[in-house]
Amino acid sequence: MRRRLGLRLWWAVLAGSAADLAGLGLIAAAAWLITRAAEQPPLAALSVAIVATRAFATGKGVFRYAERLTGHDVALRAQAGTREDLYEALIPPQRPRHGGADLLSRMVDDTEAVQDLLVRCLLPAVAAAVAGLAAVVIGLVILPVAALVLLAGLALAGVLLPAGTAAAARRWSARIAPARAALAERVADLVHGSADLAAYGADGAALDRALAADDALAALERRQARVHAAALAGGTLLQGLTVVAIVLLAQAAGVGTVGTAVLALTGLVAFEPVLPLAAAGERMAGITGALRRLREVRASEPAVTEPAAPKPRPEPPLTIEIENLVVRHPARTALDGEAHDGDRPVSGGGRPALDGVSLRVEPGRRVAIVGPSGAGKSTLLAALMRLVEPESGRIAVNGVDVRDLPGDDVRALMTGLTQDPYIFRASLRDNLRLAGPDADDERLLQAVRDARLDGWVERTGWDTELGEDGRTVSGGQLQRLALARALLYDPPVLLLDEPAEALDEETADRLMEDLLDVTRDRTTLLVTHRLKGLESVDEVIVLEDGRVTQRGTHDELVRVPGYYRDLWESEVLTRR
Repeated sequence: MRRRLGLRLWWAVLAGSAADLAGLGLIAAAAWLITRAAEQPPLAALSVAIVATRAFATGKGVFRYAERLTGHDVALRAQAGTREDLYEALIPPQRPRHGGADLLSRMVDDTEAVQDLLVRCLLPAVAAAVAGLAAVVIGLVILPVAALVLLAGLALAGVLLPAGTAAAARRWSARIAPARAALAERVADLVHGSADLAAYGADGAALDRALAADDALAALERRQARVHAAALAGGTLLQGLTVVAIVLLAQAAGVGTVGTAVLALTGLVAFEPVLPLAAAGERMAGITGALRRLREVRASEPAVTEPAAPKPRPEPPLTIEIENLVVRHPARTALDGEAHDGDRPVSGGGRPALDGVSLRVEPGRRVAIVGPSGAGKSTLLAALMRLVEPESGRIAVNGVDVRDLPGDDVRALMTGLTQDPYIFRASLRDNLRLAGPDADDERLLQAVRDARLDGWVERTGWDTELGEDGRTVSGGQLQRLALARALLYDPPVLLLDEPAEALDEETADRLMEDLLDVTRDRTTLLVTHRLKGLESVDEVIVLEDGRVTQRGTHDELVRVPGYYRDLWESEVLTRR
C-alpha cells in the first residue's frame, strides 16, 4: 500500500513540476514571440516560437490536470490510511488519556494535516524548486548577473519567508490546537447534555463558556492571519523589486528588447509557484503539531497486552474460573464503565478496584453481581472482556488463561450489554445488525421478540432512522434495543452491566423480568443494583470495596445479616 502511494506521489511531483515548467516556458516563449514579432521578421523566424507557445499552453493544462488528479488522489488515500491507522490504534483498549471531543478533533482536523502536507507543502515546494531553477537557467543564458539577482529573490521568497512564517505560526499553533480542542469539548457538552443543562437551568452558563472558547479561538486565528497577510505582502514586494532590478540590469548591460522582455516576464512568472510557499511554511507548523498529536494517540499505552503466541479459542460450552483476581487502575484514570458505576479514579498505589476476587461459573448458570457503587462490579466485567489488565490472579476459560488468547477471541466468547450502549444515526435494522451483519429478518425478529421489543418494532418499522446516541427512543427502548443486539450476537457467556439503570421503576421491573426469562439456561453474568427477580439466578455475589463479602442464593443471603439483606429490606420498603 505504501509503495503504491509512493509511486503515485512521484507521478504527482513529476506532473506538477512539468506543469510549472510548461507555464514558465509559455511565458518565455510568448514574451520572445511578441517582442520579436514587433520587429516584423519573416514568418519562418517565428514558426518555432509559435509551435512552442501552443505546445506549452496545451501541456500546462494537461500536466496541471494530471497533477491535481494524482496529487489529490495520493493525499486522500494517505488521509484515509492515517484515519484507518488511528482507528486501529483505538480498537485495542487503551488507557484513557483523551476526551471524546478531543479524539474527534484529532480524527477530523488533525488527519487533514496529512492531506495538506502533500497538497499544500510537498508538491508546491518541489514544483517551485524546479520552476525556479529553470528560470535561473534561462537568466544565465541571457544575462548571468540577472540570473544571480533572480536567484537571490527566489531564495528570499522561497526559503526565508516560509521559515519566518513557520516560526511565527509554530508559536500560534501551540495555542490554537488546545483552544480548538477546548471548543470541541464545550460544543460536545452542549449537544449531548442539552436536556440535562436545560433541566437544571445551566444552559446559559454552558453556552457562555462555549462562546468564550469560540472567541478565544477566533482571536488566536486572527493573529495568525496577520502573519499570513504580512508574508503575502512581503513576497509580492520581493517579486516586484526583483523584476525591477532585473530590468535595470538588462538595460544597463545593453540587452535588447527581446532579451529584456524575456528576462522580466520569466522572473515575474518564476515567483508564482514560490509565493505560496510562505503559506505552506505557516501551514507546516500546524501540520507538525497535528502529526505529533496523532502520534500521541497511536503511541498510547494499551490497557492490555496481546499474547506473542496466542492459543486457539476454546469451544463452548465454557467454564469460567476467576482466581484471586486483583485489578488496579492506573494513576489519575478511570475505566469509562466504572466511572458510571460511581468508582473514583484510583492512583497506582491506592486501593485496588478488585482485590482477590475468586469465582467459578459453570455452563448454563446465571450469576448476579451486586454491591455498592465503586465496588468493582463493572471492572470485573471489563477484566473478563480483556479491557483491563489484572495486576495478579487469573481468569481462565476451559482452563485456558485469557491472557493467552487474542483480545478479539476473548470478547467473542464473553460480551454483551455494557453501560451506556451506543445507538447510531441509522435505521433500526442497521443498528441491530452491528451484532449480526449477516442476520436475516427472521433472526432479527427473534432477537427483538426475546428482548420484548417486537411490539414497538411493528409500530415503528424496521427502516425508521434512529437519532444519534438513541435520542429518539426512550430509556426502556434503548436498553431493550441494546439487549436485543446482545442476544443477536449470542456470545457463549452473556455479560449484562446494569441493564435497568436509569429507568423508572415499572419499566425497570418489566425489563428485568424479561431479561431473566430470555437468559434462562444461558451462561450469564448480571451486574445490577436491583434485587427483584434474583430469586431465579443460580448464585449471587456481593462485592464491597473490590472484595467478595457474601455469596449464595437469594434466599440464603436474605436470611443472614449483611449488605444484601440490608439492600433487600430497603428495596421492599421502597416498593410499599
